[in-house]
Amino acid sequence: MNFHFCCRSCGSEHGTSILDLGMQPLANNFLKPQDLGKPEPRFPLRLAVCHGCWLMQITALVPPVELFSEYLYFSSFSETMLRHARDAAERYIEEFSLDSKSLAIEIASNDGYLLQNFVRAGVPCLGVEPAANIAKVAREKGIETVGEFFGELLAGTLVEQGRQADLILGNNVFAHAPETNDFVAGLKRLLKPRGRIVLESAYGADMLDHTEFDTIYHEHVFYFTLTSLIPLFRRHGLNIFRAEYLSIHGGSLRFFAAHEGDYPVEASVEAILEDEMRRGIKSMEHYRGFARRVSDLKVSLCELLARLKCEGKTIAAYGASAKGTTLLNHFGIDTRFLDFVADRSTYKQGLLTPGTHIPVVAADRLAGMKPDFALLLTWNFAEEILRQQAEYRSQGGRFIVPVPEVKIL
Repeated sequence: MNFHFCCRSCGSEHGTSILDLGMQPLANNFLKPQDLGKPEPRFPLRLAVCHGCWLMQITALVPPVELFSEYLYFSSFSETMLRHARDAAERYIEEFSLDSKSLAIEIASNDGYLLQNFVRAGVPCLGVEPAANIAKVAREKGIETVGEFFGELLAGTLVEQGRQADLILGNNVFAHAPETNDFVAGLKRLLKPRGRIVLESAYGADMLDHTEFDTIYHEHVFYFTLTSLIPLFRRHGLNIFRAEYLSIHGGSLRFFAAHEGDYPVEASVEAILEDEMRRGIKSMEHYRGFARRVSDLKVSLCELLARLKCEGKTIAAYGASAKGTTLLNHFGIDTRFLDFVADRSTYKQGLLTPGTHIPVVAADRLAGMKPDFALLLTWNFAEEILRQQAEYRSQGGRFIVPVPEVKIL
């Protein structure tokens, strides 16, 4: 379906709507029980693709200050994320020869889960984290943190303070920045000559292939492929010189950028570009197939849950995640199907899920209350969660994995 469109990267007015997820609450807007009677804001959630640069993006934006000034996602609650961050930090420190004279800056540094590794290694670092409640936790760990949103203005301020970076990191933040050209311009300004930028984002090509529609929510403005990233960085005098595929989060892209001419472009970049072309990144039929699979997934999961309820089975969910908000609301899965959602985050326990108002309880309640089935909303951490919930499984509890296809474990 064609509609009024303007790409937030290249400015093209030629785009196509891929998937309409309807009116959705904010993915992390968990409610207190006493707030149930108050209006709950909902916003349109539609994914489109630009025909100029092939960047996927949502069409209705919510101001970042409404999304990130206070935030409920703490990276340190995930063992997988802590291990991933430690491995990455150790690699960069060694490979880039970082020492006490270097400076690493992380954008969206969360609770210091990654930068704490630089502190331990004696490498000076600085976090940029606009969520006041999370920045406070990072500072308590001894990590200097700037409580602002990143862009060219903040980059200029840091440069004036003599704080240009040898290494700029950003894990799962780039897709959150609606002014993507301002963000990249900030990267350019903040980076020292021969410095490096390393960003990680959920991989748009895998989202399409694996029907990961639940990664679409208002915080994620963009869904990147390397095809769409290269012209964006080139526009600001930056070259992507290396790209790596990661399995984390259901498939992520890690890419390395630097000032033009600083480092030769490696074979990994061309290899991923060629793979994206083979997948059909520039074919509209590829996107239409994604939308059809989402529709089929809804039918499969809702039919399974309805059948289990008719059989008298008890069902809960695991993982009060942002992706869970999208899935539950788009599929119409609420307290008629699920008794509760178990989650390790103490910041979410006692609250209600956005839109569907399912109670969030502690993770150990899964084994204690023994539902017959648990819908695994945080399927991207399946291996970790299955290990943590060994007691529940030993009691006969079974997990329903909804993505990329419905299966019972």
